[in-house]
Amino acid sequence: MAAAMEGGLAGRYANALFELAQEQKAVDAVSADLSSLRKALETSADLTRLVGSPAFSADDHAKALKAIMEKMGTGALTTKFVLLLAAKRRLFALTQAIAAYERQVAKSRGETEAEVTAARALSANEITELKAALKSKLGKEPRLHTKVDPSLLGGLVVKVGSRMIDSSLRTKLDGLRAAMKGN
Repeated sequence: MAAAMEGGLAGRYANALFELAQEQKAVDAVSADLSSLRKALETSADLTRLVGSPAFSADDHAKALKAIMEKMGTGALTTKFVLLLAAKRRLFALTQAIAAYERQVAKSRGETEAEVTAARALSANEITELKAALKSKLGKEPRLHTKVDPSLLGGLVVKVGSRMIDSSLRTKLDGLRAAMKGN
């Protein structure tokens, strides 16, 4: 089952990876590897700097990333993909390629991507309830990507495609502050 193709540089790489993963029946394994890599990029400033810096040679990028991927236990296809980006000097597109791949997987499964930002880490119960609420509203199974932003104070910000639901305490307080000023 072919999903809609992604555009742009990152999308082309993601499309190729998705097709190879389908052929090798490794879509889920690659998705899990890329999800782990995305989380590592979000939490490690050093890794983000390594991937984003053109100061390193393609060879330096490849050596460092190969060691990181081995330590993470990523599969052969995911490792080859990341090393290809390094060899082609396209690592700057890695995070966009990961996102494009995740969109392809979601489309192929009839799911929809949802980005959830909360003031604190959500419990497994809260995630299950949120998925159920989103599924009833959207009619599709949501794939949640969660982030923590303590500046929200409380509540959630949920983005699904171009729609955003902001029930954060910070936004409510900002609205109240504006109303009190007469704006």
